[in-house]
Order: sequence, then C-alpha cells, then structure tokens
Amino acid sequence: MFRRVVRQSKFRHVFGQAVKNDQCYDDIRVSRVTWDSSFCAVNPKFVAIIVEASGGGAFLVLPLHKTGRIDKAYPTVCGHTGPVLDIDWCPHNDHVIASGSEDCTVMVWQVPENGLTSSMSEPVVVLEGHSKRVGIVTWHPTARNVLLSAGCDNLIIIWNVGTGEAMISLDDMHPDVIFSVSWSRNGSLICTACKDKKVRVIDPRNQQITAEKDKAHEGARPMRAIFLADGNVFTTGFSRMSERQLALWNPKNMDEPITVHEMDTSNGVLLPFYDPDTNVVYLCGKGDSSIRYFEITDEAPYVHYLNTFSSKEPQRGMGYMPKRGLDVNKCEIARFYKLHERKCEPIIMTVPRKVLRCSLSPRCMKASVERYRARYVI
Repeated sequence: MFRRVVRQSKFRHVFGQAVKNDQCYDDIRVSRVTWDSSFCAVNPKFVAIIVEASGGGAFLVLPLHKTGRIDKAYPTVCGHTGPVLDIDWCPHNDHVIASGSEDCTVMVWQVPENGLTSSMSEPVVVLEGHSKRVGIVTWHPTARNVLLSAGCDNLIIIWNVGTGEAMISLDDMHPDVIFSVSWSRNGSLICTACKDKKVRVIDPRNQQITAEKDKAHEGARPMRAIFLADGNVFTTGFSRMSERQLALWNPKNMDEPITVHEMDTSNGVLLPFYDPDTNVVYLCGKGDSSIRYFEITDEAPYVHYLNTFSSKEPQRGMGYMPKRGLDVNKCEIARFYKLHERKCEPIIMTVPRKVLRCSLSPRCMKASVERYRARYVI
C-alpha cells in the first residue's frame, strides 16, 4: 500500500492500546442514523454519544469517570424533535455542547458541573435558520460564542450564540449537500467538501471563495477536508474506481495536489482527526476495525504512513480527545473513543519511552552494585 522507508521520526513507534473492559462504557444504544458524522464528542470532563431515541433525537453526556454499564434509564439530552446528526463541545467551556438535528435546528446546551441528574430538554439557545436537516456543527477555534452550522439546504451559517443571531450566511456557494466543514487553525478561513466533488477554501468575513478544486476525488462517495497547521488542506475521498484516497493540497495552487495516495477498496467514509502539535493525521473509517495514522512533513512523499491500530469490532463512530485531556506523563499523544453497536471503548495512542534494559541476572546485578559501592563509596 505504501512504500515503507525507514526514516527518522519520533512517532514511528506510536502504538495503540484498548483499555480494559471495566474502563469502557457499556450497554449504550448507539444511533443507527445513516449520516456520516462521528456520533461522539469528547472533552476532558465528558463524553457525549448520539443514541437511539423514540419520538425525537437524544444524546448521552457521561462524566469520563462513569465507566461500566450505563443504566437504560440514565438521563439524556433530548430536546430535538428529530434524530441528532452531529454534536460538538465548545473549546472554551467544557460544559457547553452544540447539537444539529434532522428537525432543522441547532441547539446549544449547558451541562451541569457533575453531569446530568435528570433528562435535559431545555437548551440555552435554539438557532433557527436552516430549512433542511443540520448535519454539521463546529465551534470557532479561537473566538468565543461563534458556532458554524451546515445543512442539507446547502447553506452555511455562522452564529453568535450569545445573541442567538446569524452573523454570516453563505447561501450561494454550494449547489449540493455539504459533506464537511473545517476551520483553519486561527479561524480566519474554512474549507468545505461538497457533493459536487469540489473542495473550497472560503473567507467567511468577505464571503468569498479564495480557492477551489473540482473533482478533488472523482468517486461519488462522500469526501472530507480539514485544514492542517501550515495552512495546507488534507482530504479523504474515493477514486473513480471506488478506491479510498487521501490527498494533500496547497490552497495557493490547487491545480494539482501535493500528493495523492491510494489506500484500499473499502466503502467506509474515512474520518480524519488531526493533531497540530505532532502533525499526525489519524484516519478512522466508518465500518472499519482499524485506525491508520500518518505523519505530515515537508519532504516527499509528504504523507508518511506510520502504523495501523486494529481490533476485532468495526467502529460505528469515533470521538477524539483534545490534547489538554491527555495524560502526558504516560507519553499519551492521542485518545479515541470508539463506538461499537452497544459500547464505547477508549483507545490510547502512546509513544514508548526508551528503556535501558540490563541483561544481568538479579544475583549478578547485586554483586555488581556491591563492587561499585566498595570502589566508589566511602
């Protein structure tokens, strides 16, 4: 699949490990909605999971420490009248979460300090402006109270959550369904992937398209596009022969990609998760049982395959912990929350420490220490 060349990288030996069963979240009825979102959002305090709900849409909000079997009567966030399609935690407040739904609304919720004690049906604010279902919600990375939503009405709205009003409406840039939206690192630009097979880079303040690429991936299946820390755009999609692809683009010249890699012929949409500190991209395919990870560098072939974490169960969705929620003392560089059909399983990505191992037996070691003390210790 990839030419494996030995190269210097501190992330070549990153390995993934699933936690023990008692540290998983069990007996959760994960949503069966056929929408290609991650169905899970995580921050250092809570894990939120979109679940099956009768008569509307709902999602669970669990404190991270509440592992084990989750009672069927556990309270949910259940204010939507249609299935919830996407959720996103506010990066500036760990108790605020936004949700988009098939009922054409976006709702913002304030979760109590210690989690839910009863089901919550009253949001802090309801944002109404879409005429079709809302499949994407994502908070601005640097500005408070700024939320972006995108719907199947081909419309992108940027909201001021504090006032509940739309600040910017981008309604004439996408002729078809929007598959993904990503903010740039400082929040000055957004990049989108659309069903018309175009990847667009948009300046929302000027409401102008600054760069676009037609047929970034020629396949008919959904694409994804995200910004990297250096301003380049990373995309996943499908070739004309239905092979999964990943590509890297320079927004200043999108005539040709920086690089394109063919992967496999699976039909699951690849969800990219990016760590700007390590420049590592993790690809989680819906329906796959693996997480592939790649390092992005300035040298050819630019996207370097590192390794694959594999398990037995296919994933229904995936949550990605922000860097501030990781245990860096244990060399943890990423943590995923993998959704099974009835379970959420944390997966920890670790860089191994260099351990100096002695080949001496315990008795030889003791004799060596005694000789050292006799010679150097007075």
